[in-house]
Amino acid sequence: MKEILREIGTIARALDSISNIEFKEIHLTKGQYLYLIRICEHPGNIQEKIAELLRVDRTTAARAIKKLESQGFIYKKEDPSNRKIKKLFPTERGKEIYQFLMRENDHSELVALQGLSEEEISTLFRLLKKVNGNIEEDWNEVKKGKKRDY
Repeated sequence: MKEILREIGTIARALDSISNIEFKEIHLTKGQYLYLIRICEHPGNIQEKIAELLRVDRTTAARAIKKLESQGFIYKKEDPSNRKIKKLFPTERGKEIYQFLMRENDHSELVALQGLSEEEISTLFRLLKKVNGNIEEDWNEVKKGKKRDY
């Protein structure tokens, strides 16, 4: 059982490393592509919601989002009802890059899932969603400063 999370981590790090190398030519590094994908998929969300989607702290998200904005991939727009709220949107450049990122995602998914039947893929997805849900409560509590009992 101990090896399951190690395998998931190894897969995630390998794919992240590949992406960071391949996306260097479009000036997306250190996981910034993840933020751009989420902003393109959830336009109008605020920075905090993007951080929650990616399960990162707000400071990490703020740095990545600031860099994406300075590179012209996204822009912030004030909420008309509350000027303190800044909603995030992809620029045209960001939307173009998103298409490239999704082609890479599709390719990586094809490679990762080769040799699995449709039923195995469906089962794997369902089980990973369940594992993700199991972790979510701990992540939310630890994020608020709570210590877990081991």
